[in-house]
Amino acid sequence: MRIMVVDGDELTRRELKTLLSREGYDVDLISDGITAIKYFRRYEYHLVILDFLLPELDGKSVILQLRKISDTPFVILSAFQDMETIIKAYELGAEDYIRKPFHPKELLAKVKVILRRTMPAGEIPVRSLSFDGLYIDPVSHKVFVEDRLVNLTPKEYELLLHLASNPNQAFTREALLNYIWGHDYYGTERTVDTHIKTLRDALRPRHHYIATVRGVGYKFDEFYQE
Repeated sequence: MRIMVVDGDELTRRELKTLLSREGYDVDLISDGITAIKYFRRYEYHLVILDFLLPELDGKSVILQLRKISDTPFVILSAFQDMETIIKAYELGAEDYIRKPFHPKELLAKVKVILRRTMPAGEIPVRSLSFDGLYIDPVSHKVFVEDRLVNLTPKEYELLLHLASNPNQAFTREALLNYIWGHDYYGTERTVDTHIKTLRDALRPRHHYIATVRGVGYKFDEFYQE
């Protein structure tokens, strides 16, 4: 799925690019309202995230122009806190209004909910993950190592999928514990180590993809060379 981010602040654009790209979305970064309209006429987008305060052409004007040619959902991401501005966003048809500074997890959760709600049933693409000798199918939850079906427990599969979906990004044990088992889980970080060990055993001879990052935790190393 393709998302357009329109924001006059470069740091915000970069943060959103990193955040959304890690989830598999194609992201186009736009810094002003006029360029946003040009891109929107040229490409197909599944979601637009934009600020009201934009160079060249303000966000309200951009929305009015976009609505003339498409019903693509949009989200307002803005530092304005007053109720009048928030109400105006919804009157223009915004799916949501997110205040700056935003919490990355909250923004991601809202984006996913909006895309699930606005995409026709069955049309949300699911990314399969393919590496040298390793294939992960998110639809069937099946994993193959050199054409051999691998039997994984649900948690082992979730660990593998999360790591492989974010290749070369190091995760702490605490981060993995919270993401896979949840913040309410009362186990220790040793739980992560145990599941990593059994996951590696199951993935042999491709176990080296699950790399240990000393002093940090683990990552999926897609560029490993034996």
